Amino acid sequence: MKLPQPEIRKLVLNALREDAAFHDITTLAIVPKNRQAKAILLAKQDLILCGMPIVEATFRALDPKLKIRRKFKEGEKVRKGQAVAELSGSARTLLSGERVALNFLQRLSGIATLTRSYVEAVRGTRAKILDTRKTTPGLRSLERYAVATGGGTNHRFDLRSAAMAKDNHLAIAGSAEKAFEALAGFTGRKEIIIEVKNAKELRAALSAGASRLLLDNMSIPRLRESVLISGGKARLEASGGVTLKNVRQVAGTGVDFISVGALTHSAPAVDISLEIGD
Repeated sequence: MKLPQPEIRKLVLNALREDAAFHDITTLAIVPKNRQAKAILLAKQDLILCGMPIVEATFRALDPKLKIRRKFKEGEKVRKGQAVAELSGSARTLLSGERVALNFLQRLSGIATLTRSYVEAVRGTRAKILDTRKTTPGLRSLERYAVATGGGTNHRFDLRSAAMAKDNHLAIAGSAEKAFEALAGFTGRKEIIIEVKNAKELRAALSAGASRLLLDNMSIPRLRESVLISGGKARLEASGGVTLKNVRQVAGTGVDFISVGALTHSAPAVDISLEIGD
C-alpha cells in the first residue's frame, strides 16, 4: 500500500500547526538560529518499523535541508537499543518537530508491531489477518498502511469500496436473502459481504448466492461447522472476540480471513525516542 503524498503533507502540516511547531517559544529562546546538531531515533523496545516517510515529511516541512539517514526499511524488525535513523541539521528543526514526528512513528510502528504478532500467530494456515474500519478519524490511510507494513491485509477501505450487510442492515431488510438481493441489484460488480450469526443464516445466505460471508462472534465449533456447511462455496471471514491467545485456534477452523479491530483501535504505541548528540 502506497501513502498518498498530498494527504501526508496535509496531515503533517495540520499536526505541526496543532503543536505550534512553527512558533516553538522554548526552542526559539534557547537555541541559536544557526546551531547545527545530530540526533538518532532510538528504539527502546523491539518493534516493527513503520512511519519513516511521515517522519521525513514532518521534519522537512519545517526545514527541507534536514538530512535523514534511515538505518532500517519499513516493515523490518528493530531490536531494543538500535538506532532507527540518524538525523542532522538545524537543532531548532529537530527540537520543534520531535514530538509530532515521534507521535506518528510510535503510533504507526505500534500498529505494525501488533499486526505482525497476529500474522505470525496464524502462519502456516490459510487465514489472512484483516483490519477493519475502526480507525482514528482522519488517519485511516496511515493506519491501514501500518497494517499492511506489519504483514496484514487491508479490508474494504470505506463504505463505497464494498457492500457489507451487517446485523442492523439485516434487521431492516428482513433477512440475509432480501439484503443480498437488494445489494446484488444495486452494487453491480462491487463485492458483497453478508454477516451471519448461525448455521441457519449461513445456509440462507449461501442459498441466496452470497460468495463472501462474515461469521460474527461464532465459537470455534460453530466456525468449524460453518466451514463444512460452506464447502468452499463462499469465502469466510471470522470476526469478533479475536485475540492473540485464540487467533491460532480461529485460523485452524479453516476460515479464509480473520478481521481484528484491535489492530487499529487498540494497538499500543511503541517506545521510540529522539536523542540529540554532539
